Amino acid sequence: MVFINRLPHNEPMENALSSLPNFEAGWVWLVGAGPGDPGLLTLHALNALKQADVLVYDALVDESILAFANPNAEREYAGKRGGKPSAKQRDISLRLVELARAGKKVCRLKGGDPFVFGRGGEEALTLVEHQIPFRIVPGISAGIGGLAYAGIPVTHRDTNHNVTFLTGHDAGGVVPDAIDWKSVATGSPVIVMYMAMKHAHSIADKLMAAGRSPDEPMAFVCNATTPKMQVHETTLGNLGDLEALGLTPPAIVVLGEVVRLRSALDWLGAINGRILEADPLGNRQSVESA
Repeated sequence: MVFINRLPHNEPMENALSSLPNFEAGWVWLVGAGPGDPGLLTLHALNALKQADVLVYDALVDESILAFANPNAEREYAGKRGGKPSAKQRDISLRLVELARAGKKVCRLKGGDPFVFGRGGEEALTLVEHQIPFRIVPGISAGIGGLAYAGIPVTHRDTNHNVTFLTGHDAGGVVPDAIDWKSVATGSPVIVMYMAMKHAHSIADKLMAAGRSPDEPMAFVCNATTPKMQVHETTLGNLGDLEALGLTPPAIVVLGEVVRLRSALDWLGAINGRILEADPLGNRQSVESA
């Protein structure tokens, strides 16, 4: 597969960065690093990396993204991965406060978007509690950008006019009880699930029990937007042994008719020679707006 692994380094880029906000000492910037490909960083994110003197970064932030940082910046790993020893969220939040009070320019670098299942809201509230000034730098969420790299749009006029994003596990690592699975199953044509691979079979059972067809198309996108990206297409009722298939987190899971569009929209596959299907939705006609 072909991926953009570096942004161009040239004088116009440096000029563009010089017009962006100044990173002041004692501030924390909560920065979304996007789903993986460094080419998906925003200019505000790149600006933060260039100016920060401390990076507090997550497990899903690739080394190729860290390479853009100020070479003199300190790095502190604060990754949280399911089933592995990791820092407590409260400790991470208080560490940001401590660093800011020491007069550091603190870049809290998070995979995807800080406010989409990224606990950025919790960290920001801690900063407010301790009167630490902060800036939010949104990033491309894997639930949108990762699926786009797989050739799966989250919306299409011929399939859905709404989409639900949910997490596959709660703070305790189990399927969230707070989700009204029946309402999700009956009310959302497309469901995009973060951190759902571990409990995929249990979630599938809940959705089918609520009326979703076992024949509905489903896809798992692992390591989205990176050279290690894998896409597995299946159906809700036929997930199989995901581990035996070599599928491992991090993954985005999507359920709905939009998955069928991948046969036409797999642009990365086309770059590598895949023949795309012209009409994956079966001759449905889009009605142009008046």
